[in-house]
Amino acid sequence: MAAVVSLLITIVFGRKLIDFLQKKQVGETIRDLGLEGQMEKKGTPTMGGLIIIAGILIPTLLFARIENIYIILLITTTIWLGGIGFIDDYIKIFRKNKDGLAGKFKIFGQVILGLVVGLTLFFHQDVVIGVFPDGIDVADTYREVKSTSTTLPFFKNNEFDYGKIIPFLDDNYTWLVYTLFVIFIVTAISNGANITDGIDGLAAGTTAIIALTLAVFAYLSGRHDFSEYLNVMYIPDLGELTIFSAALVGACIGFLWYNAFPAQVFMGDTGSLSLGGIVAVLAFCVRKELMIPLLCGIFIIENLSVIIQVSYFKYTRKRFGEGRRVFLMSPLHHHYQKKNIPEAKIVTRFWIVGILLAIMSLATLKLR
Repeated sequence: MAAVVSLLITIVFGRKLIDFLQKKQVGETIRDLGLEGQMEKKGTPTMGGLIIIAGILIPTLLFARIENIYIILLITTTIWLGGIGFIDDYIKIFRKNKDGLAGKFKIFGQVILGLVVGLTLFFHQDVVIGVFPDGIDVADTYREVKSTSTTLPFFKNNEFDYGKIIPFLDDNYTWLVYTLFVIFIVTAISNGANITDGIDGLAAGTTAIIALTLAVFAYLSGRHDFSEYLNVMYIPDLGELTIFSAALVGACIGFLWYNAFPAQVFMGDTGSLSLGGIVAVLAFCVRKELMIPLLCGIFIIENLSVIIQVSYFKYTRKRFGEGRRVFLMSPLHHHYQKKNIPEAKIVTRFWIVGILLAIMSLATLKLR
């Protein structure tokens, strides 16, 4: 129901929002990067991320238990990063400032969110795992315990303990290591989704694939019978995230109705910043954050392509007096555009890679 309602909201009210944005002349300003068909997109309505946020929040409030700590964290993430993205889009459009919100303020907002999420997940009394005594059927009572463990295939019991990252560090400082890691991942994936949102349908489609995979993980880890059978961590009350994840999938697919090439609306930073942050926080709640390099491979590669390009250009300019490039253009999807590959084909191939990464992530449920 969450997925269906989300889909209906984004498709039905998405049209109304697009008409409203066009009436208010909320159009995207396009920088001329010399890409084919790029300038034709000038004036396309942006801030379409509002459609996605509505498609996530309304079904979640209708169908999920909103007192659930995981749901509270994800609602907070959606509103907080959506708000930062909205401010950025507002400055670009109404203040006619192409740079938008200064990067340092975006990073600061992401760091604050990571700090809140990290401390909550580490210290909150409802964030526990279920432990079943050996030799006792899973239907019997389990014991709820606080744990600093997370999922990592090929390790003993398919788990890794944050308390063992720095062997000589006292256990009392584990919260610091964990929180810093949360801040880094939330910031990196949020920015990765933001960078990925460069051609029609890429960010929304990729996020839908990731969200569907996380929905499966949330459902399995939220049921003691499936988690015991698959030898994965049982996390009480996590099943509610299946509802949130389903709403996220529905919102992204519904948004694609208007965002697929040629796009009738762009999500803007309102959507892209929030989508990346949501995915990162979801992964931490499901305790699959160490699988993010695999599951969110598209976002990470897009991020890395920019870092590599900028770093290599600066290095060669300093050493040879002339900046050189690894890619024709970064982020990576623009590299393929420069090779004159049609935009729709690039997006479809990125989706295929995303699906393969999702299948590999799900395969770890039985890999030991």
